[in-house]
Amino acid sequence: MEYRSPVYDVISVPVEKVKPNTYNPNTVAPPEMRLLYESIKEDGYTMPIVCYYSKESDTYVIVDGFHRYRIMLEYQDIYIREKGMLPVSVINKSLDQRMASTIRHNRARGSHSVDLMSNIVKELHELGRSDAWISRHLGMDKDEILRLKQITGLTAMFKDIKFGRAWRPAEDEEAEE
Repeated sequence: MEYRSPVYDVISVPVEKVKPNTYNPNTVAPPEMRLLYESIKEDGYTMPIVCYYSKESDTYVIVDGFHRYRIMLEYQDIYIREKGMLPVSVINKSLDQRMASTIRHNRARGSHSVDLMSNIVKELHELGRSDAWISRHLGMDKDEILRLKQITGLTAMFKDIKFGRAWRPAEDEEAEE
């Protein structure tokens, strides 16, 4: 079967059926939120909200587009004009893949909270993802992953790391003789 990008199948979903995910580390400052509002007010929704459809809860969980979703919730004029409907593009991926997708979308255009990024790395590690997987899917280098792991203080994240033996400077060895 030929691949078809989800953007070609955008659907209209009541905003009440759209829910934020629990792991998005992206933040937008108030001036940029006002700019996003102005953009949506002037241009409409030009990009769909990327979601995963949860059959269990019959909701659409946001992968990308949380702040566009917030605009509809916070600005009555937008809600009324759009009749409470959001353009949604659905992807069907596992939780780890959705997390990676959220980070890729965000990193391509914005900045992240370090604490929230640390929690993402921790959660992906707990889901069994290796540093190499995190690096490849989230666009991080090994040093960045290490720093984010250190922030959480989670020793379990380092349990499979082989550490070398400690060394002592040559002066200390000579002093012992």
